[in-house]
Amino acid sequence: MNIIIKTENEIKMMAEGGKILATVLKEIAAMVKPGITTLELDRAAEALILKYGARPAFKGYENFPYSLCASVNENVVHGFPSNVPLKNGDIVGLDLGVLYKGYNTDMAMTVAVGEISFEAKRLLKVTEKALRLGIKKARAGVKTGDVGNTIQRFIEDQGFGVVRTLCGHGIGKDVHEDPFIPNFGKRGTGVELKEGIVICIEPMVVMGDYNLRKSDDGYGFATKDGSLAAHFEHTVAITRDGCKVLTQV
Repeated sequence: MNIIIKTENEIKMMAEGGKILATVLKEIAAMVKPGITTLELDRAAEALILKYGARPAFKGYENFPYSLCASVNENVVHGFPSNVPLKNGDIVGLDLGVLYKGYNTDMAMTVAVGEISFEAKRLLKVTEKALRLGIKKARAGVKTGDVGNTIQRFIEDQGFGVVRTLCGHGIGKDVHEDPFIPNFGKRGTGVELKEGIVICIEPMVVMGDYNLRKSDDGYGFATKDGSLAAHFEHTVAITRDGCKVLTQV
């Protein structure tokens, strides 16, 4: 395992990129409504990233052909944008990365399309709160299993499932770096977080069973039982003062 410790200056540069990313993603989320296509959202995201002087981190990464990952309903992550219009009652996961001054940041949120069901609203609220709890837990001296255990216990207490086959990760000059940050686990296990580590915490939560299959696009991942899935993510730095969210305005 090769965990790359970032300097204060590197974290500062990543926060600059993270601010751009958060600004763009919030603008894209505000565009979500019945009738718009995820391909339109992708094009808008790329144009905004370039306008702010950054580059899309995902485009061309592991042969991904778009700037935005757009995952609708039962699709969990890495979904291809498409020409299919979003419908009232859908939920869509928007996962976006930017490359700025040589460093990547990564962020995701799941958004309601029009009016969604009570349970879908609860799924989104629970997933977003699980992310907040994971961030609150992450600090120097804590292990990755402690963060995962905090996320898992909250989600399962709410009656939802935690995806096992995908997890968070370190980030920096590469989109994916060590260490892995699972959303489940036992306290006191895993890698110890240290000052200067930058990671992506990203709960992926499902309404039904947590087992996944390949999405219909052949690239992303969807729930095997067709149940709804939600995904929220921030890039955070472990600092001497605790955990600093880098992907915020």
